[in-house]
Amino acid sequence: MQNENIIKGQGAQRNVINRFDRFTFEPEDEDFDIIKTSFTEVFPKTIVNQVKSEDLPMEYSMNPYQGCEHGCSYCFARPTHEYWGYSAGIDFERKIMVKKNAPELLEKFFRKRGYKPEPILMSGNTDCYQPAERQFEITRQLLKVCLDYRHPVNVLTKNALVLRDLDILKPLAEQNLVSVSLSIPTINEDLRRKMEPRTSTANNKLKAIEVLSENNIPVHVMVAPIIPGLNSDEPLSILKSISDAGAQSFGYTLVRLNDTVEPVFVKWIEAQFPDRAQKVLNLIRSMRGGNLGDKRYFERQKGSGNIAEMIHNTFKIGRKKFFEGKEFPKLSIDGFTGTKEQQLKLF
Repeated sequence: MQNENIIKGQGAQRNVINRFDRFTFEPEDEDFDIIKTSFTEVFPKTIVNQVKSEDLPMEYSMNPYQGCEHGCSYCFARPTHEYWGYSAGIDFERKIMVKKNAPELLEKFFRKRGYKPEPILMSGNTDCYQPAERQFEITRQLLKVCLDYRHPVNVLTKNALVLRDLDILKPLAEQNLVSVSLSIPTINEDLRRKMEPRTSTANNKLKAIEVLSENNIPVHVMVAPIIPGLNSDEPLSILKSISDAGAQSFGYTLVRLNDTVEPVFVKWIEAQFPDRAQKVLNLIRSMRGGNLGDKRYFERQKGSGNIAEMIHNTFKIGRKKFFEGKEFPKLSIDGFTGTKEQQLKLF
């Protein structure tokens, strides 16, 4: 049974208190249903971030946008909005910052003296193909810069809009400079509408895998997050579907609700699944040592306890059954020149 008072098309049901604000005022009668998404152009000093987390397999990441319209209540990036003075709740989904000078900053980064190329993840925080990208095309411009400089890039998204940029992805792939990771936590469309309301449909994501694979663009799938009691019965069906569509590898994580993600998720699940909200929350706690979140490196990815172990074993079975013999290519750094002019001479 679903709560009739939920805000449709949103993950967050209200704003939550910003951890860094001494005073927070949220009108009780504010109608969030009629608040439209606003976009603010910002001009940061840098666009590439060095990833210092010990349990993440990448050296660099970049994010064309701050905030995300996709509306996933469990998104680990929500608390980053608080550093900008906003809430991790509704604000995260409806107050989007557009990094207009990102392409110029990326070129500047590539030209740094002594820079040694490593694949850059786009995006490591908020989705680079969220709906805003249709209008602003920052991601497309960044891909063009990567092509100009022959620099490897890993694209991570929940949105089939990635297919718009096949004209750039194909020449990147021909030089072994790109891979695409699609996030698919569920192939149950009713559940998808609630879990990630403004992402592409499950069928469109599977179709995107097919099209990318047909164009020889390596595809990885993140089956994430796994939420016990919601999508924890789906791993094998998801793995079969993505393997059949052409995915070459997959990864997964168990849900964790750190900091202000916790109140957003709790309000969301109580609104969307009032009949089993407490059961789901208790199952999450069983994987997180009695908590809903976990910030410990390595442990935060895998959890612990019987439920977590059952999920891990299911993925082991799926890997052997559907992905045995498949290999995911390592991107090349050999063609990077550090200058755009040399790259242009090759075409």
